[in-house]
Amino acid sequence: MTYRSPLLSRSGAVAATGPDAGVAWHYGDPVAEQRALVRGGAVVDQSHLGVVRLTGPDRLTWLHSITSQDVQALPPRTSTELFVLSPQGRVEHALAVVDDGTSTWLVTEADHVEPLVAWLTRMRFMMRVEIDDVTGEYAALGEPVDAEGTADEPVTWRDAWPHVAPGGTRYGAPADEHPGADRPWRLVLVPRADLDAAVAAREAAGWRLAGTWASEALRVEAWRPRLAREVDDRTVPHELDWLRTAVHLHKGCYRGQETIARVHNLGRPPRRLVLLHLDGSQHVVPDAGAEVRLDGPDGKVVGVVTTLARHHELGPVALAVVKRNVPQDALLAVVGPVGPGPGAEEIVVAATQEVVVPGDGVSADRPESRGETMRGLTPRGSGAQSLL
Repeated sequence: MTYRSPLLSRSGAVAATGPDAGVAWHYGDPVAEQRALVRGGAVVDQSHLGVVRLTGPDRLTWLHSITSQDVQALPPRTSTELFVLSPQGRVEHALAVVDDGTSTWLVTEADHVEPLVAWLTRMRFMMRVEIDDVTGEYAALGEPVDAEGTADEPVTWRDAWPHVAPGGTRYGAPADEHPGADRPWRLVLVPRADLDAAVAAREAAGWRLAGTWASEALRVEAWRPRLAREVDDRTVPHELDWLRTAVHLHKGCYRGQETIARVHNLGRPPRRLVLLHLDGSQHVVPDAGAEVRLDGPDGKVVGVVTTLARHHELGPVALAVVKRNVPQDALLAVVGPVGPGPGAEEIVVAATQEVVVPGDGVSADRPESRGETMRGLTPRGSGAQSLL
């Protein structure tokens, strides 16, 4: 059954598409909504996201043992995030995580809930854990607040991006120089029946209801990856600088850990995340999924646009994943259709890149080289290739 938020009945609401289908893209004035969000005076309907609840005395030690993050002693009302990885270290699920002292709450994209619950159930074995999909009972609201939830508030997940969590590392700029430092964000879980009332209470305090046009534009500006957009079936976390918040490099074994350690130690993940500044002179831009080409529209395809947004100050911008060896100063072209369907017009837009993950693929704390190891494992010279 297709989800439709009750807030889409508001005057001026325009429905979002793609992974944000079911909630509003905007409510008639996306620029004003963005500005209100930047000022800290807006709330965003995120009720299309999925929510899973874990209960039972073994929930944290069990979750710790099968995922990428150290959560075995996670304090109540302390937010974190983690991955479920494939045996090859590729991202299968990305989860926002917070524990309230009796339950552990997982927030993820709606289409990941069913396979996530199925996998968690298979991994439960004899552990004292109960796994429940509570998406039908709880809805998320996004708000620009940089604070954990208190005991008097509903369950709340605070986004720590771009700060490096304990045990994590970074590939891009330090937190105090990172554009994401200016984007406070948290998700508040309210009973779904109380969604309208929770929004009305914020509006009574002077806040504005904003759509995903606003929240996604600020996410792009913050270089913040998202499971539904930046991740495909080949993604390893290093490519997106996601070891900052979702991976603990020094915890015990878990599925995919070997790849995480190998790419961290040797460097050079196959691809890298970039922010693209797009030429807005045509007043239209291609959709997400457009090709990124080197040396003009007839050049080699070197990447793909993952999220496209119109920012109230930066204009049209996009996150894209490109090959690691694309020169960092190269001029690029984005080529793709505008709108859905086989008859959509294809356009070409010039783009410049802003580096998110540097081309050398070396993290801030990569171990020092100890010299040549086994032949075939140690890349030689400047032509080194990824081992993935």
